[in-house]
Amino acid sequence: MLSLALFDYYVILVATVLLAGIGALMSLSSSSVYAQSQNLSPYYYAGRQVIFLAAGGVLAAFASRISEHLVKLLGLVAYGGAVLLLLLVFSPLGSDAGKGNRNWLSLGPVTLQPSEFAKLALVIVGSSYLAARREDIGRFKHLLPYLVIYGVPVAMILAQGDLGTVMIIGALMIAQMWAFGIKLRHILVLVLAAGAMVAVAVATQPSRLRRVLLFLNPSDSPDVSQQPLSAIFALASGGWWGVGIGASRQKWGGLYDGAQNDYVFAVLGEEMGLVGTIAVILLFALLAWAGVRVAMRSQSQFSRTLAISVTAWTAIQAIMNMGVALDLFPVFGVPLPFISIGGSALISNLVAAGLLMACARREKAARKYLQASRRSGPPRVTTVVDGGRHA
Repeated sequence: MLSLALFDYYVILVATVLLAGIGALMSLSSSSVYAQSQNLSPYYYAGRQVIFLAAGGVLAAFASRISEHLVKLLGLVAYGGAVLLLLLVFSPLGSDAGKGNRNWLSLGPVTLQPSEFAKLALVIVGSSYLAARREDIGRFKHLLPYLVIYGVPVAMILAQGDLGTVMIIGALMIAQMWAFGIKLRHILVLVLAAGAMVAVAVATQPSRLRRVLLFLNPSDSPDVSQQPLSAIFALASGGWWGVGIGASRQKWGGLYDGAQNDYVFAVLGEEMGLVGTIAVILLFALLAWAGVRVAMRSQSQFSRTLAISVTAWTAIQAIMNMGVALDLFPVFGVPLPFISIGGSALISNLVAAGLLMACARREKAARKYLQASRRSGPPRVTTVVDGGRHA
C-alpha cells in the first residue's frame, strides 16, 4: 500500500481535512465564552473561522495543482506582499488586537497577522533560493543572501514584539538548511547566534522574563500563572473520553482569551479526553510522516526542500503549542496549526498543506499515474444500431 501512486497525497489530504474539521468544531467550543464576555454572539469567532476555512480550502486546492515554476513566482509575490504588510504594521493601521504585541493589521472588519503570511512566503522563497544554488551554496558568501531573505521579515517581526513567531521562523530556517545539506558548522554558528538573540530578547522585556521565571518556579505567583495551571487542570479533568464538546469548565475563567488560541489543546483535552488528544497528536504525526516521505521521494530539489520545510513548520509549531498547554515550555504565543482561532494562520497552514500535496503529486509514481490517466481519458461508448430491413 505504501508504494501506491498518490498514497502520500491522500494521507496528507485526509490528515489535513480531519485536523481542519476538528479545528472548526473547537473554534465554536473554545471561543463561545470569550465572545460572550465581549458582548458578541457566541458564534462570532466560529463563524469567521468557518469563512477563513472555506477561503483557505479553495486556495489549498489551487496550490495543490500548480507547477513548480508558478509556485516560485507566486512565492516571490507573497514575499513582497508579506514584507509590505509587515511595514504597514508600523503605520496607524497596526494594532495589538488586545494581545500586547503590535503585530496585527486592522483593516475595518478584518484583522490580519502578516507574520503568518511571512512564514508561508519564507518557506517558498527560501526553498527556491537553496534549490537554485545547489552547487555553490556551501560557501558562506552565497549563504548571506539567504540569511538576508530571512533576516528582513524576522527583524520587523521582532520589532513588533512577537518573539514566538521569530522562534518558529528560526527553527524553520535551521530545519530547511539541515535538510538541504548546509555545512554543520554554519548551522551551529546560526543556532548559537539565535540562542543569544532570544536570551537578550527575553532578558530585556519584563513580560517575557516574567513568563520564563514563572515557568521555572510557578509557585512564586499562582495568580499571574493562572492560564498554565488552568490548562493542566483542564487536561487532568478530561479523563479518557472527556467531559463532552462544549462542556469545558476552564474556558469560563482560568483560560479566558487563551482558550481559543494558545491553550486550545487544553480545552480539546478537557472536552475530548485522552483519546481525543492522542488522536490529534497522531494526525500531526501522520502529516509529518507523509511530508518526510514526500521529501525523500521527490526528484526535484525544490520540491524536496519545500516539502521538508512545510513539514518542519507544521510539526515544530504544533509541538510548541501543545508543549505550552502541557506546561513543558513557557508561553510562546503561537497557534496550533489548523485548530487555533485565527484566519491568517489557518489560511497559511492550509495553503502550505496544498503545496505539500502538490509535491506529492510530483512524485515519480504519482506523475506516471496521472499522465497515464490523462492519456487514457474517459472510456468510449460504442452504440450498435440495427440498420437491417424489416418485413
